[in-house]
Amino acid sequence: MSSLAYSAPASAADIELLNVSYDPTRELWRDVNEHFIPIYEKQTGNTLTIKQSHGGSSTQARAVIDGLEADVVTLASYLDTNAVAKSGLIKEGWIDRLPNRSLPYTSTIVFVVRKGNPKGIKDWPDLVKPGIETITPNPKTSGNGYLSFFAAWGSVVLRGGSHDDAVKYVTNLYKQVPVLDSGARGATTTFVQKGIGDVHVAWENEAHLEVAEAKGELEIVNPPISILAEPYVAVVDDNVDRAEGHREAAEAYLKYLYTDEAQELLAKHFYRPTNEAILKNSIGKTFGEIKRFPITEIAKDWPDAHKQFIGEGGVFDTIYKPKQ
Repeated sequence: MSSLAYSAPASAADIELLNVSYDPTRELWRDVNEHFIPIYEKQTGNTLTIKQSHGGSSTQARAVIDGLEADVVTLASYLDTNAVAKSGLIKEGWIDRLPNRSLPYTSTIVFVVRKGNPKGIKDWPDLVKPGIETITPNPKTSGNGYLSFFAAWGSVVLRGGSHDDAVKYVTNLYKQVPVLDSGARGATTTFVQKGIGDVHVAWENEAHLEVAEAKGELEIVNPPISILAEPYVAVVDDNVDRAEGHREAAEAYLKYLYTDEAQELLAKHFYRPTNEAILKNSIGKTFGEIKRFPITEIAKDWPDAHKQFIGEGGVFDTIYKPKQ
């Protein structure tokens, strides 16, 4: 931690940052903030408050574009962060400003099932068996839903299935989704509190949180293959430059995520740190062994995947018919 040094201003200031994030990261950022704030205050003499905003990732990106004054965005996918950049709020080249292409951690999508796994769900093909109800949020509004669609698609085509096989699979999958929530936390509420569904296709971190809180009533199933989720972070340039001290604090906040202390916090909350040593130490005792494929295995890049699968007129629009 001593490697981080923040420049003190001529006079102390009260600074309030807003971190606009995706749905299930509440607990993570609360913990990170509690560790970062006293370090920053001690080194700069400033008083720092960090507020959090959470919701479906695409919905959050739209809110920032429409005027929500985020100092940093910590959204679920490249497309959401880049949408904010394309609006002019984040300067070009943002992805190379922080280590590991602005990825302090990665994640994936796993399954949560009822105690004892009564339906015997072990892999993606099991989700379309007759009578299986799957809970997953809307891929058009939720990062969880977005990544889950790609994971489901890849589970077919990366095992030798054709494009038509994948279309058939996702068509059947979404036919068996009784409730399509707008965000990850809403899907958790549907599955855990309302007791709807046999399996929840969830962020890895959310799955661990659900199971811990369920006290033995839920279990995690790691599918053999899933998506490499890449939740990028960025300073919102246009907003931080409106108030003195905001840029310095926001940049320090995101740089802190790459310290050993913060990387350990990420692992503690079941996000996969990008520090290889800390990740390696966590595999086995914290994370399951899952083959995680990058988006480039099923599309040219994130924009191409979005256009093909989730964007207007893409595969999802052709296969999903809202229940009346």
